Amino acid sequence: MKPSLSLRHFLLALAVVAVWGSNFVVIKLALGQMPPLLFATLRFTVVLLPMVFFLKRPAVPWRNLAGYGLLIGVGQFGLLFIAMNGHISPGLASLVIQVQVFFTIGLAIALAGEGLQRVQWLALVLGAAGLGVIMAHTDGNTSLLGLGLILLAALAWAGGNLVSRAAGRINMVAYVVWSSLFAVPPLFVLSLWVEGWDALAAGVQGANLEAWAAVAWQAWGNSIFGYAAWGWLLARYSAATITPMALLVPVFGMASSAWWLGEPLPLWKLAAASLVLSGLALNLLWPWWLRRRKF
Repeated sequence: MKPSLSLRHFLLALAVVAVWGSNFVVIKLALGQMPPLLFATLRFTVVLLPMVFFLKRPAVPWRNLAGYGLLIGVGQFGLLFIAMNGHISPGLASLVIQVQVFFTIGLAIALAGEGLQRVQWLALVLGAAGLGVIMAHTDGNTSLLGLGLILLAALAWAGGNLVSRAAGRINMVAYVVWSSLFAVPPLFVLSLWVEGWDALAAGVQGANLEAWAAVAWQAWGNSIFGYAAWGWLLARYSAATITPMALLVPVFGMASSAWWLGEPLPLWKLAAASLVLSGLALNLLWPWWLRRRKF
């Protein structure tokens, strides 16, 4: 593996995190055209079709694919879309969802018996402090309900991380495509039950080109391009070189929301972002720093 990123590969990693970060603005724009669970259903349908006919099923048990599809499709994105449908701003959603890192650590400790180092406790405290700042400033754009839904979405994402880790080294794009087979049916049933047939029909018929472009962006930009490029980079560089780039996702999320949607960035939001990102950075970069000290 190469020790440091070349300029071209740095720009590729930057493009991935820019897509992932600006994706929250795309979600918000699409939710103005169609109900959240319908939007989630369409997103994973476009991920699944037609790619499922061109990519070989990963050599993992069906229950693993089902677990990932349910946790990521229904849990993470279903709850995320509901939360962003008037309960939390895109910029804050892009920030709060990143606590999945802390939830992943917590689940690993609870389920696999992994230990927690002192520096990770400090990272958790910083992240919790950032969430506390957000909770103290809920308003018309961000509610406790929205914050709670995003935290549940982050917990589902963390569960999906552990499920995918159990799958081993696989083609992640094929894994995402085939797992969508288990995300689409429950999302459609939930959409039909919660939102109703009339809302589904109106959402599909009334969606403009912008909404359909958002669906395609979610499926092909966020999932297919994002996972393919990220996996390609991880195959050529160490995780310590690539993974910290993900810290820029909420930076792009908050910046793009402020630029495109006019979301204000008062001092308390910047303070919350600084605390959460500091916790994330400490958790990601501490192992890298320890390895550097050994040489």
